[in-house]
Amino acid sequence: MKLLQIFQVFPFFDRTVDKWATEARLLRWLTFLWLFAGLAVLFSASYPVADIAFKDGTLYFKYQLAWAAIGLLLFNAIVHTPLRFMVKISPIFLFIILALLYATHIPGLGTTRNAATRWLSVGSSSFLLQPSELIKPFLILQAAQLFGNWAKSHWKVRLGWLIVFLLVLGGILMQPSLSVTALCGITLWLIALGAGLPNFQLLGTAALGTCVAVASVTFREYQRRRIMSFLDPWQDQAGDGYQLVQSLMAIGSGGLWGTGFGLSQQKLFLPIQYTDFIFAIFAEEFGLFGGICLLLLVMIYGTIGLAVTYKCKDPVIRLIALGSTSLIVVQAILNVGVATGVLPTTGLPFPFLSYGGSSTLSCLVIAGLLIRAAREMSAADVIPFVKAKSDRQDPKNKQQEKIEASRRR
Repeated sequence: MKLLQIFQVFPFFDRTVDKWATEARLLRWLTFLWLFAGLAVLFSASYPVADIAFKDGTLYFKYQLAWAAIGLLLFNAIVHTPLRFMVKISPIFLFIILALLYATHIPGLGTTRNAATRWLSVGSSSFLLQPSELIKPFLILQAAQLFGNWAKSHWKVRLGWLIVFLLVLGGILMQPSLSVTALCGITLWLIALGAGLPNFQLLGTAALGTCVAVASVTFREYQRRRIMSFLDPWQDQAGDGYQLVQSLMAIGSGGLWGTGFGLSQQKLFLPIQYTDFIFAIFAEEFGLFGGICLLLLVMIYGTIGLAVTYKCKDPVIRLIALGSTSLIVVQAILNVGVATGVLPTTGLPFPFLSYGGSSTLSCLVIAGLLIRAAREMSAADVIPFVKAKSDRQDPKNKQQEKIEASRRR
């Protein structure tokens, strides 16, 4: 309670900590369940690789545990902070992370792994930040602010922020990361759709995004090879199709009930099994039943998120809820689609399951935004920063009201 009193000194901190809507409580516990289940799955998937590479099988798990602890602190702060304050400060963080995003393209600053330069090394090569992940929550906040006030905004304001969004997507695409670019683009498009923008603008934007994706695949040979191997991975099992073949073998080996926790065999052969293909290891160890349960968790999470979106009265808060729900759920579905061979192989982590500090922080912040939106669904739940002076009654006014009341009697 003393710590809470310290936080309450700040005007942006929500003093009504006991006001939790049912949807907010459910989303909070589902987030914890998803996160802690993900830590267990990561421990199993990463142990052999970490043991071989560092002689410490728990290394990746300990790193992920530290990032999860930091993320939970941010998560707790966000669910107790009014969204209008978050929207107010979001441009500052958006531009800072945008600068970091383009800093990855500067020789000597960016760190390249698997032919992609997406990370910034901070202090040591073991401590990496991925700006394309960290920018996601602030992209949601600013898109909700822009599209939620689209009709009232001047065309110069609209154009300015649309250019910023293009710079964000362009910077991610240059790394290159077509999957993250597509995910952020889809999220922005869904927020615009939820805001009720004209159909011709939405269709034109979708067509433009499709053309950019086709152009990226056309001019990048490795992306073309991925698509060809996705169409028939068994044709080149030792080459471009190796990763997908091993993933499908892991999923198939799980059968109905799975091999058991920690007993996966394919994690010894499947590349990046603790990041982009962690779902394959999960499906092998927990089988079809476990895979269905995980997908049901994602669907329930998305359903509650959409219910929050429907109930929100403020247009900006509604779009924040829509963007947060869309990004987490769509990212999970895309990851499963890649692991099962439904979609071409891409580098997209599974929310709360895959190893990665930046991804964990980003997902927890976005989940915090969604839960905060659930707490502000009705106008009565939007808490003012400080009580206005006009709302405080003067003692003399109170005495005058009592006199007038007695006269009426």
